[in-house]
Amino acid sequence: MTFNEAIQYKNEAVKNADQSVLENYYIIVVPADTEESTKYIEEYSKQPGKFKDESCKKYCSNGEYLVVRKKMNHKLQ
Repeated sequence: MTFNEAIQYKNEAVKNADQSVLENYYIIVVPADTEESTKYIEEYSKQPGKFKDESCKKYCSNGEYLVVRKKMNHKLQ
């Protein structure tokens, strides 16, 4: 999906998410390419608070995105 479609999908997912999901997972937009999303998620995991949705654009080479859920590491927060 395009970046704008991914943002809409993410916003809907957050709106409909159970409270336990919101407390234990990040819902993030990532590049659709597996290698690019892996690199983005690795960087995101180091300092999630410094990343905005648009941050994933610099990791994406083809303009295709996905929305994923990543477990929070509460020990780092």
